Amino acid sequence: MTPFYWESAHGNFGDDLNLWLWDFLLPGFRDVADDVLLVGVGTVLNAKLLPPSGRKLVIGSGFGYGEMPDMSGPDWDIRALRGPLTAQKLGHDPSLGIIDPAVMVTEMPEFRSIEKIGGTVFVPHWESTIGGLWPQLCDLAGIGYVDPCGEAKHVIRQIAGADLVIAESMHAAILADAFRVPWVAVSTSASINSFKWNDWARSLELTYAPRRIALSSRAEAITKGARFWGVDYSEREQEAPVRGGDLLLAERQTTQATGLRSLAKNLLGSPAALGLWRAARAKPRLSDGAILQARKDRLVSVLDEVRRDYF
Repeated sequence: MTPFYWESAHGNFGDDLNLWLWDFLLPGFRDVADDVLLVGVGTVLNAKLLPPSGRKLVIGSGFGYGEMPDMSGPDWDIRALRGPLTAQKLGHDPSLGIIDPAVMVTEMPEFRSIEKIGGTVFVPHWESTIGGLWPQLCDLAGIGYVDPCGEAKHVIRQIAGADLVIAESMHAAILADAFRVPWVAVSTSASINSFKWNDWARSLELTYAPRRIALSSRAEAITKGARFWGVDYSEREQEAPVRGGDLLLAERQTTQATGLRSLAKNLLGSPAALGLWRAARAKPRLSDGAILQARKDRLVSVLDEVRRDYF
């Protein structure tokens, strides 16, 4: 089998963990069923992402973007989905929406004894890092910053070692919850996908109710087509001098500026810093441990069935 995952040009730890998680969950899977694509962690049930032909084994994936592919044919073997909303979208019983497989990271030996650094950390959605000033604003708010575009195992250790996780990244909340670290969901714009969040949350009988936080910079607003300090950038994309990776590089360079320009950026981003400060003092969430364990046990049963049928 070959693992399928969505690869961000900037990196995204929630998707990147597919590169090694399945070797733990299904040892030797790469040596069997060469014609099968293993569709695992991520919001990847999208007609434009997945190849239209070929056999696919779905374990824990979710819907959330674009159009759902036609999964009714014999090439699709759907063993588990991320949550009940994805299951209903496919016309299946909601019980097929078991859990996001990322929760199984906690069972890996290398993650069973993680140093507890403590403190509060903020993990933005990877799109918020493009043009965002979040590292500086986290400093202002007195909390730690975790880059979701960093190496996946390093990001996971930072999450597991915290006392509280402020999560705009859904997988930051998923991993925090799996490691039993309280978390607070936040959102900076309408670009954050509430369907996928609710899909996962309902699998654990939780409710997704994010706190709204202001954007960190004009550049971030431009990339998201959102408002910043009363200016609507939804129809002003032409104002962005560069695009994609160039924009990310340019903004990272400008954030190194000192003096008045740096001070001005921090002042404009102060509402976002205040939002983080307040989120760090809000009532956090954590799923019921018994419910989480029951979902994990069900997923283990699914993996046992996959071994029986494919190995």
